Amino acid sequence: MTTFNELGLSQPVARSISNMGFEEATPIQEQTIPLAMDGRDLIGQAHTGTGKTAAFGIPLVERFAINPGYIQGIVITPTRELAVQVAEELNRIGQFKGIRTLPIYGGQDINRQINALRKNPQIIVGTPGRLMDHMRRKTVRLHQVKMVVLDEADEMLNMGFIEDIEAILQETPEERQTLLFSATIPRPIQALAQRFMLNPEVVRINVKEVTVSNTEQYYLELQEKQKFDVLCRLLDIQSPSSAIIFGRTKRRVDELYEALNKRGYSAEGIHGDLTQAKRDSVLRQFKEGTVEVLAATDVAARGLDISGVTHVYNFDIPQDPDSYVHRIGRTGRLGKPGQAVTFVTPREISLLRIIESTAKRKITRIPAPTINEAIIGQQRLAVEKLLRVVEEEDTVQYKRLAEDLLEKTDSVALLSAALKMLTKEPDLTPVQLTEEAPLKMKKARNAKFEQRGYRRENNGPRGVNRRRDREQGKRSR
Repeated sequence: MTTFNELGLSQPVARSISNMGFEEATPIQEQTIPLAMDGRDLIGQAHTGTGKTAAFGIPLVERFAINPGYIQGIVITPTRELAVQVAEELNRIGQFKGIRTLPIYGGQDINRQINALRKNPQIIVGTPGRLMDHMRRKTVRLHQVKMVVLDEADEMLNMGFIEDIEAILQETPEERQTLLFSATIPRPIQALAQRFMLNPEVVRINVKEVTVSNTEQYYLELQEKQKFDVLCRLLDIQSPSSAIIFGRTKRRVDELYEALNKRGYSAEGIHGDLTQAKRDSVLRQFKEGTVEVLAATDVAARGLDISGVTHVYNFDIPQDPDSYVHRIGRTGRLGKPGQAVTFVTPREISLLRIIESTAKRKITRIPAPTINEAIIGQQRLAVEKLLRVVEEEDTVQYKRLAEDLLEKTDSVALLSAALKMLTKEPDLTPVQLTEEAPLKMKKARNAKFEQRGYRRENNGPRGVNRRRDREQGKRSR
């Protein structure tokens, strides 16, 4: 494994990376950073959780001047959450060099963003719609941009943003550098690369490499109507300190977190219909530990990079292998252990097999836990809490009270009562969830994208100009 010291980083950037706690580069970072630093266009095929933000963030920060007075780089992301997350990481990378990054996205006051843009950040990270809004207002000008990054390009394709991206790229200089990162490379993404990129290097990190070894993967086969009770039992047995539960639809997420709260769990939900203020509030509570369980849809979870997630529960099996990898990548990070549990109905077993085949990994089947096992799990947790207080807390002021109680009550009976009070016994409050019919699995797109001399007759003026420049040797690497 390559260390960051071996990548030839400048002192300010090396210091930032060290402060972030990074020592060894991930495979995507090791392969893409030298290429990007050399000015090459590149396509990185990698999933969330592989370290791709630093893979493009380090070259962005390294190649930019400190006070140019204009925007030097843009990163386009599919969601608001990812825009904020990427901007936060880029600001950490650029903190000692003085490179500032500003996120711009819908749902936030645009005048506030305009005021922030007047401070001349070197990099902006934006969602396509809001970025185009600023371009129309001429509060964002891209005529001097040196680097463009398209992050999670296939997700932007799925969300219908490709035409917006093309319009944005048309406004950037001909001689910019373009970096594209995507979990898969379907035909429309290939066409986008053909039109707007120059002989890109292709770096692939396959699915097997990103199903992290620190994450234990299990599945349970059960009927749809059994899912919620089994989920509650697992929560009682495993006692996750921070868990994400994935549901297939917004309705499912709403019903899940409301039902969990009815049964005494600290839960919230996040999906695309929430206001930005509500999304920010939910994420803040989850990060701070006020909320221990977060129910989420796949789209809403894009860009969530919250450390300390111990468990992922796929309440609904994901619709494709890529989504599975993305989901379980929320846990088992930074060398810490994690668990991923997938609920599978009998009709969905074939979908599970496709995931296993694509990931080249067998997912272990476990039996559904019983109510008695859930009670034992909570009793064990109560004992652990009690012992932890004995070992770590100052209990001197309670000793006299304890002695008085022991004079009147048998010690075993007293301790039994204390454990009973500490034990969260299973809550059997009736809960009704709307059944979600399983979706047809989309097979993993094994896109073959090889470097070749791009020839495209209908590229329009921009494509013709870039091809002509190549033929005349005007752009050297």
